[in-house]
Amino acid sequence: MAAGRRTGWGRMRIAGAGKVSGAAAEFNKALMRQTLNTELLRVKALIATAGLFLVISIFVEIFEPRISEWIWPSRVGVLYVYAIIGSFIAFELLVLFRIKGNIRLGRDAPTLLRYLSALVETSMPTLVLVLQIEGIGRDRALGFGAPLVYFIFVILSTLRLDFWLSTFTGLVAAAELLAVALIDRPSVDVSQHPEIYYHGERSFIILLCGLLAGAVSVQLRRQFAASIEAASARDRVTDLFGQHVSPQVVERLMKEGTAEARDIRQVAVMFVDFRGFTAAARSKSPQEVVDRLDGAFAVLVEILERHGGIVNKFLGDGFLALFGAPFESHDAAAQAVAAAREMVAAMQRDNAGSSWPLRIGIGIHLGEVVAGSIGSPRRKEYTVIGDTVNFASRLEALNKEFHSQLLISTEVRQAAGDQADDAVFHGEVSVRGYDRSFEVWQLQ
Repeated sequence: MAAGRRTGWGRMRIAGAGKVSGAAAEFNKALMRQTLNTELLRVKALIATAGLFLVISIFVEIFEPRISEWIWPSRVGVLYVYAIIGSFIAFELLVLFRIKGNIRLGRDAPTLLRYLSALVETSMPTLVLVLQIEGIGRDRALGFGAPLVYFIFVILSTLRLDFWLSTFTGLVAAAELLAVALIDRPSVDVSQHPEIYYHGERSFIILLCGLLAGAVSVQLRRQFAASIEAASARDRVTDLFGQHVSPQVVERLMKEGTAEARDIRQVAVMFVDFRGFTAAARSKSPQEVVDRLDGAFAVLVEILERHGGIVNKFLGDGFLALFGAPFESHDAAAQAVAAAREMVAAMQRDNAGSSWPLRIGIGIHLGEVVAGSIGSPRRKEYTVIGDTVNFASRLEALNKEFHSQLLISTEVRQAAGDQADDAVFHGEVSVRGYDRSFEVWQLQ
């Protein structure tokens, strides 16, 4: 026995570890997907920005050629810039399609390619700056707009959600700007060339911006991770809870909490029971009983939920279903009748292929109930209470007396409209537990 217990506990621990490992893998996959989506946004922003620069450059060249000639004395220089921007857009489009492919396949981009992409992208302003220096001179080019383009790449690097990639982007931008500023200088003696301080300071600020962008990206990644974790936890609770109560009840409780918020509302209450099930189950094994019930319930519950109903609780070989709670419905009776008719037909089809046919009995009543979470402070259950529930249960039990499968009350017949026009009237019927008779109707 002791060995058996140890083996059982070992299996439980292994199963638990498997669930934890699976949850961690799912979390990492969701975080990777979010990272790829933000990377996709970054690439789209770069493409849009480069396209805007290209449009503005062409517009200026057409309508203000003097400005274009002042910036690019040589026509060849302008064409080179257009080629650089066009190549950059083409490169980013390739990156875009690759990211979309990774998202579709559920795999991450290799780290080396990320750094290579950052290097290529950040070097684009450097190429433009070199061309400007050749055209208008070092000092004028370094004081123009090209060095400021580095900040676009540094800022957008936060969307990579990677501290080191943002830092690398800032480092590349700072190093390339400083190298371009100091190249071909006869001396780097600060006493003779104090402007080196100026270029060094600008490069240092760009590097610092890269570090700050990395810090921001880390914070963004943490927030995304926290959001994914919270959503995953909510989904796990919903999935687990949803196996025991209706998903609609789960949704309401997740929104409203577990406060004792109860309301009085008009609800169509349906009781479903399998006639003669207990007697037939005596000759079956427990597993056969469970399998047959699971198969039948799967068919019925799917129909029920499709018509807007929920299973409030399973009652052995039957269940209590609600239409109009926890969410209000103006045609709860019609929904309940439509669902009941389809459930009867579905069970007839199910019985045709089963060695254990089941005869279903359904009773539906419409009336006011108290709906809400009821129970002790530590454990509550969403349910409905009221005479409407009791009468629906009694109505279902009358199926045995009338050898029927679907009985409804007058309230349901009146509220269901066309859905219950063919109801057969059984007259005034005595109902157990009541001191007066009620009109009972049968549906086929």
